[in-house]
Amino acid sequence: MLPLDTECRIQDTLQKNYDMHPFPDPRHFVSRKEYGMIKVIGVDPGLSATGVGIVRGMGLKVDGFSFGSIHTSKNLPLPNRLDQIFSNLLTVLKDQKPDIMVVEDVFSMESFPNAGITLGKVSGVILLAGYQSQVPVIEVPVRESKQVLTGNGNATKMQLEKSVRSLLNMATPIRPYHASDAMGLALLGLFRYNDRFGQQTSNKREKTKCNDRLS
Repeated sequence: MLPLDTECRIQDTLQKNYDMHPFPDPRHFVSRKEYGMIKVIGVDPGLSATGVGIVRGMGLKVDGFSFGSIHTSKNLPLPNRLDQIFSNLLTVLKDQKPDIMVVEDVFSMESFPNAGITLGKVSGVILLAGYQSQVPVIEVPVRESKQVLTGNGNATKMQLEKSVRSLLNMATPIRPYHASDAMGLALLGLFRYNDRFGQQTSNKREKTKCNDRLS
């Protein structure tokens, strides 16, 4: 059985610290769907730090998780920073092979319109990475994940982090907050969409059995 409380921190160079806190090799559980389990990646868009959270499990049970963030330097031109986010996330997606990606939906900020435009560009390369990796992508408003995980759609980042940590049975705070936000999105995807994927897997197995009978 795979460890329940495993994690790795995805650094800006994506050099994972497998020696300290390894996330199980995806090749070890390629048949996870046969047991109703799925792997969900949550992404919290940000130019300076894009949060990444990964959970594997079934229903409300978390079997393994990983979190971290992709950092870019403010000294680099915008196209370079967007390329770093895209290429690094693409590496994570190809390495972990998630069943679904949940991305925080971009919202407009009237007092900071330029920030909203920039965030939209970051979200664009994130959605592109998901498409090129052939991973289904769902965008979720931040209020929705807060409501589901904390019971309060206006919860603070600190309150959301505490709820996420409680669901993962973690004592150590999750930092940065971009990572905990991403973990919240991943958990939301696990809780909300697991049944859908489980049903699809079951239907595929039944269809395979029928085809075997006809061949």
